[in-house]
Amino acid sequence: MNVDLIFKIAAIGIIVSVLSLVLSRSGREEQAMMTTLAGLIVVLLILVKQIAELFTTIESLFGF
Repeated sequence: MNVDLIFKIAAIGIIVSVLSLVLSRSGREEQAMMTTLAGLIVVLLILVKQIAELFTTIESLFGF
């Protein structure tokens, strides 16, 4: 596992939380919720790609 992945996910979390806070303070709660949801989806897509790579590595290791 690469440390860059952890930093990338942390950076996305910080950016999304700041945007969500700014949007909710300005009275745009719907956009804040959509921003949070979009950030979650981006992080999940990154994690799914890494999990697929892990399964490919395990498959090649055991020769299935």
